[in-house]
Amino acid sequence: MSNDIFDQTRETVRKFRRSRTDRMVAGVCGGLARSLGVDAPLVRVILVAATLLGFGTGALIYLACWILMPEEA
Repeated sequence: MSNDIFDQTRETVRKFRRSRTDRMVAGVCGGLARSLGVDAPLVRVILVAATLLGFGTGALIYLACWILMPEEA
């Protein structure tokens, strides 16, 4: 039996990590953008809109991700 299935699974799994290069504060938006395949400014705009329209919910989500997400190696 080969490990072909494990190799294919490892290639398709996206790791959710904070970015070291694309960061403004902690790299949460940069890491999320990389894992979703979109631009980081788009994620930042959505997070600001969620913060303003959701009574601070976006800021709480950002803070939780900052604490819980590991940083890229």
